[in-house]
Parts: sequence; structure tokens; C-alpha cells
Amino acid sequence: MAAEDIDGVGHVNNVVYLRWMQRAATAHWELVSSPALRAAIHWVVIRHEIDYKAPAFAGERLVVRTWVGTATAATWERHTEVRRIEGDKLLVRCRSVYVALDPATSRPRRVDAELMAPFGARPATQAPP
Repeated sequence: MAAEDIDGVGHVNNVVYLRWMQRAATAHWELVSSPALRAAIHWVVIRHEIDYKAPAFAGERLVVRTWVGTATAATWERHTEVRRIEGDKLLVRCRSVYVALDPATSRPRRVDAELMAPFGARPATQAPP
């Protein structure tokens, strides 16, 4: 973390956590999706719910973890947490809701099996194997 990430009371600023979560979400998407799928989809956030459990301080080693959650026809949730490596202490937990957009029209695109497949997920209406 950079010096400007620390706020006036000496811990990581709330906005910095959100920036880290966005980077983790983007890295996860880029890791699992194909170039064609990345070109066909733009993700936008419509909701963040963030619970701050404990502060982080300059010099601490942290890890950001993210995974996808429940999908509907129009939205897909993503979970993210930030932990202090020493002691595996949960600092922040976030649930975000995303909408997939068609970049050509800027209109929402259905969250279907094709879009979910790279994540190993499947639509809620599909029965487990």
C-alpha cells in the first residue's frame, strides 16, 4: 500500500479497500474468461455492501480474495474479502452486484450458462449434475 492509502486516523482508507476489490474482480474475470468473452461483455456494479470488521495499517501484509456467488437472469453477485495475512484476520467483507452489458449497445445482457461457464458456475434453474 502507498502512503496516500492511509487516512487521517492512521489506517487504510475505505475507498482504498473498494479499489482493491475492483482490481481483484477484474483480475479474476481476466484470468478465467477468454479474449472473445471479454470483448463481448462489460461489467458494471449496481451495488456494494461492505462490512468493515477491523482496520489495516501501513506495513501490514494483506490478501484480497474474491469469488462469484448467486446469479439471476440479469445480475451476478461477487464476494470479496480482505484479510491480514498474519493471524488470518478478516478485515473487510463485501458483496457486490454486477450487471453484464453488451458493449455495442450498452444494454444489459442475460447472465446465462455461456457467461457462467468459465467460473465453473451454472444458472440457478439448472439442476446439479
